[in-house]
Amino acid sequence: MLQFTPKGILCVPGGFYIDPWKPVDLAVITHGHSDHARWGMKKYLCHHYTVPILKSRLGTDIAVQGIAYGEPVTINGVQVSLHPAGHIIGSAQVRMEYKGYVVVVSGDYKVQDDGLSDPLEILRCHEFVTESTFGLPIYNWQSVAAQHTQLQEWVAGNRANGKTSVFIGYSLGKAQRIMKALEGVAPIHVHYSIAVLNQAYESAGIHLPDYTVADLQEDVKHLAQDIVILPPSLLDAQVTRKIPDMANAICSGWMQVRGARRWRSADAGFAISDHADWPGLLDTVKATGAEKVYVTHGQTAVFTKYLNETGIAAEEVTTRFGEEKESVEPS
Repeated sequence: MLQFTPKGILCVPGGFYIDPWKPVDLAVITHGHSDHARWGMKKYLCHHYTVPILKSRLGTDIAVQGIAYGEPVTINGVQVSLHPAGHIIGSAQVRMEYKGYVVVVSGDYKVQDDGLSDPLEILRCHEFVTESTFGLPIYNWQSVAAQHTQLQEWVAGNRANGKTSVFIGYSLGKAQRIMKALEGVAPIHVHYSIAVLNQAYESAGIHLPDYTVADLQEDVKHLAQDIVILPPSLLDAQVTRKIPDMANAICSGWMQVRGARRWRSADAGFAISDHADWPGLLDTVKATGAEKVYVTHGQTAVFTKYLNETGIAAEEVTTRFGEEKESVEPS
């Protein structure tokens, strides 16, 4: 049913693409990150919650249709429905059924329930397309509660030492998780790009802690000993260095590897990711019961080899996912 083309993943009988990276007539979008939702499509189909994100990032004049989770849409005889992926707000797996044959493209997904996005739904299927961003055994996330405690204790230590806690995290998904973890700990200030995307959460009725927009071009003395959340593009920016007595931390799955924090010259690193870890990937793939698994961006070779060795037919496929332009690394 699927064909992996230079434009993207094509549903052959349906004539539409899932998260294409070149212009097509109809793009079914799994979520709003820039490597999965690109400009130039004639029409977009996505979850309701993703619509304002696409309009914010791609333009208010795009042709986009939003549907609910589990709401079936028939395209050229293919029944298409979107189901929670647990990655970020509105993130979805694309389920396609044609003449009784079921294929699922998962997009990016997360097994942990962060309390902000709808939890991952396991979908039984004949073929499954999985990511493998953190498809190595070394990646095994702590619980969400433990992650929150780590962030809170780091901020408390910084405040005791007169320091301002600056967190670096992707503007869509990661920044909101940091905010949720630190509610009530200290005043929160976020970059404008984060504030814009916070509106998508708020419009969906999702509670976020109180915050103010940090204008780093103005006087930043009032940020002292507070919490500041910035996108990765500002990690080494001159304006960031103006923040008084700054201690900076990167929140990314890559921080699981001890050397990653030193490589980015950060004061701290927290392994918090919106992607599944190694056990999460394995459990999800097995639970689908798929007869064939296609492995996309990330540790494709290792994960594919492991699946084949455990009796699950798997194949690497090349995509352009994982190229999130805002971030110095996937989140």
